[in-house]
Amino acid sequence: MPWSSKKVAIVTGGAQGIGLAIVRRLAEDGFSVLAIDRQAEAVTAAAEDLAGSGLNVRGAGADVTDRASIVEALRGHDSLAACVCAAAVGYMKCLDSVTEEDFRVTLDVNVTGSFIVAQEAMRRMKSGGRIVFIASRAAAGGTGFPHYVASKAAVVGLTRAMALDLRATGIAVNAVSPGFTDTPMTRAMSPEDFAKAAALEPTGKPATPSQIAHAVAFFTDPRTEFVTGQVLYADGGKSLGAVAL
Repeated sequence: MPWSSKKVAIVTGGAQGIGLAIVRRLAEDGFSVLAIDRQAEAVTAAAEDLAGSGLNVRGAGADVTDRASIVEALRGHDSLAACVCAAAVGYMKCLDSVTEEDFRVTLDVNVTGSFIVAQEAMRRMKSGGRIVFIASRAAAGGTGFPHYVASKAAVVGLTRAMALDLRATGIAVNAVSPGFTDTPMTRAMSPEDFAKAAALEPTGKPATPSQIAHAVAFFTDPRTEFVTGQVLYADGGKSLGAVAL
């Protein structure tokens, strides 16, 4: 399918997991999607695979913490319809062993990286543009990864701040907060820890990346122009205090 510049969306973290599922869903919704990831070869291969199935997708290698590389990736894309900031890092580490470096790296990618991409995207958007952050249910609190919890709480704050600042422009800013999801990042846990985490979900199993992507698609829909500054929990009801059935 030939590339179109009429309805372009960018998705960071687009090489795998939730990011890749979002790339697919937005392309199915008619966007021309630029998938961005610091794993240049992986994101290029993923984009080519989707393009081979008839979807309008391109891949670009870039590091969200490096503004120059993001600007380069966006070269030639001067009018964006949507931006989804899904790039993130996360790993388990208990409170008494987490270090300042753990915090610096996690906040740099999850918060500063999201800010850089969103700021560059908004400069290339007109009224009707959509910015979606991927936060996490962990933003409400959690044990075993204070650096990640803090970063995702900051993403929620950033969502609300940008939504207020951009109200007059017609650009909507929202966030999706996934619950425990089956991704390469969570599969890096030990099989035992993964199973324990999944068992705590209301259904006894993790979400799939595509389920999270469908929630993101609500916010990128042009008909949701009156929704901004909101955080949608896509967690099977666990944020309500639900327990496994």
